[in-house]
Amino acid sequence: MTDTDLAPGWDAIDAALARLYPGIEPLHYGTILKWSLGGDDPLDGVSVYRREDHWHFVTYGMSELYVKESSDPDVSGWGFEFTFRLIRAADEEQPPVWALNFLQNLARYVFSTGNVFEPGHHINANGPIAVDQPSTLIRAATFADDPELGVLDTPHGTVRFLQIVGITLDEYAAVELWDATRLLSVLSAYLPNLVTDLNRASLTENAEVAAAIAEGVRRDGSSTGGIFTDVAAWRREGDVTVVRLGANAAPRIGRLAHARVSHGQGLLVQSSDSAIGFRAGDSFAVQENDGVLEIFLSPAEAAEFARIAQPRAGRYEFAGLVLEIEKSLIRNPEGEVVEEIG
Repeated sequence: MTDTDLAPGWDAIDAALARLYPGIEPLHYGTILKWSLGGDDPLDGVSVYRREDHWHFVTYGMSELYVKESSDPDVSGWGFEFTFRLIRAADEEQPPVWALNFLQNLARYVFSTGNVFEPGHHINANGPIAVDQPSTLIRAATFADDPELGVLDTPHGTVRFLQIVGITLDEYAAVELWDATRLLSVLSAYLPNLVTDLNRASLTENAEVAAAIAEGVRRDGSSTGGIFTDVAAWRREGDVTVVRLGANAAPRIGRLAHARVSHGQGLLVQSSDSAIGFRAGDSFAVQENDGVLEIFLSPAEAAEFARIAQPRAGRYEFAGLVLEIEKSLIRNPEGEVVEEIG
């Protein structure tokens, strides 16, 4: 794949793929102007293998392909390379371009923010993951170890092959209320090799899956300890504490606070300028701690909060505070308002 012998990281990835695909030459899509030279694409390339039922994408560029630059001798670069498995029609000879762009966009997020992905992490794409398929229900993703590649030792440290798994918003809600890794263990019976299928329905409609999710949430609670939202603020009005949430996020916050508090855990809700913590307690109480409003709730009070936190604009009294829910404006990429919630 490389035009030089000075790419031991790249060669290690090639060797791992050669063991999985002996004698098979992949389709490879290289980057013309690399990120390090001022280009927009962080990945140096993506190899794509044609399977009988799906495409298998593997990236080059999240790890250290050429020389060791990071200070951690045990980990190469960001510590992973992305993989992605996408269902393939029998007559499909070329992988879809949107998938290559999707991988570059995820890489761009990591390079720009420094936030890395790990197994069990999850993201809401705020729209279809395939921009040219607006009707797809696959609008979120979670991450898992690639079931066939796992973790690789390279001269520059370990590299995890981190597979992106496309999921529906119903499944994403189940991830938040439960746990991504546990949910994928349930879904894997219906998604061999965790292949993403843009045309499938939500598996939460399957009775067995729904029952497993309900039991998991009841038994384990939620593994989501914190979320970020556009609107989350608080203020004092005399002796009353007012909590302000957006109508779009309010039900999600209510569900998560209930799920966490019911298992003796907490939830931190952050916006760009404020933070609110929901904590398990014997009864309602509020206190400020280093600028964070901490709300202590019993399980019954958390259930009542979830009942009140609905997408309806207005002011609602709850225990010893006022919940202020404001209308949410949903905008398209051009900034135009396409939906009002609340």
